[in-house]
Amino acid sequence: MGDIDTRTGWYALHTRHQHEKVVHRILMGKGLESFLPLYATAHHWKDRVKRVSLPLFPCYVFLRGPLVHWLPVLTTPGVHNVVGFGGEPASISNTEIEAIRMVVESPLKAEPHPFLKCGDCVRVMAGPLRGLEGILLRKKNWCKLLLSVEMLQRSVAVEIDVAMQKANPDSWWHYVFGAFCVLLGLVFVHRSFYCMRLPVEKSGRK
Repeated sequence: MGDIDTRTGWYALHTRHQHEKVVHRILMGKGLESFLPLYATAHHWKDRVKRVSLPLFPCYVFLRGPLVHWLPVLTTPGVHNVVGFGGEPASISNTEIEAIRMVVESPLKAEPHPFLKCGDCVRVMAGPLRGLEGILLRKKNWCKLLLSVEMLQRSVAVEIDVAMQKANPDSWWHYVFGAFCVLLGLVFVHRSFYCMRLPVEKSGRK
């Protein structure tokens, strides 16, 4: 395994459906640092209910790198490819991976959620997820924090106590600044249009 450098960076491996656990186990057996976040859910059959663990990101396993040679990884049964752009593997933010790790290691309930980028950004101020930032989803009887892996366009929702969150002031500044820029652009367009519509004064001289 002299070709492998596992000091920094995370990558996403695209796997066959329902092969995430097998891929994770084989990679760990090869001495690689693999991360497969799971969540617990209930499957209902006619005669029984069974608790099962499923991937938070179906068809994906995370691998710490970078790797000098990808052959030991890509030849792993169940692995389709490594996620990247322009034929090159693309790394994932350590902050995003550590946030997901905090969620799966906490006692809080988490589950996959459709990717969402817009919303109120908050910071958790107390509890097992203290310090995490994400998008707040709120309804009458529950409150959830949404964490995302941008490159995969996938999100995870975790239930939190509404009293443990606080609005992120940085996000409000970006929102206000963005609104100001839009307003400024509208004013500029309006003035340009007004100037174009000004009538040309005709000279009274003959």
